[in-house]
Amino acid sequence: QVQLVESGGRLVQAGGSLRLSCADSGRTLSTYTMGWFRQAPGKEHEFVATISRSGTITYYADSVKGRFTISRDNAKNTVYLQMNSLKPEDTAVYYCAAAPGPVSTLKTEYTYWGQGTQVTVSS
Repeated sequence: QVQLVESGGRLVQAGGSLRLSCADSGRTLSTYTMGWFRQAPGKEHEFVATISRSGTITYYADSVKGRFTISRDNAKNTVYLQMNSLKPEDTAVYYCAAAPGPVSTLKTEYTYWGQGTQVTVSS
């Protein structure tokens, strides 16, 4: 069973960097497409990035393209989100999620979700 746990969120100044991690204690992460979503206060979940099972295909939201990088280490059952040049509008709870199908930007395609990690970017 997939059990996702995110970590790495904290308070950071604008322009700074963070790396989020998402570990799967169920050790099945390699069989899933993985994605990162975020939710700011009062807003819906927003797609951030997705990566294929092998890691060869990635896709990003326009708002983070060129600043964020998604990667995975299947041997460590972990997915990462490297976030650079952070902006105050990146402030949100960040969630990782696992999908049984191909890469997707749709929240409904993702079956398993972590509990989220808070990222706060101060101006």
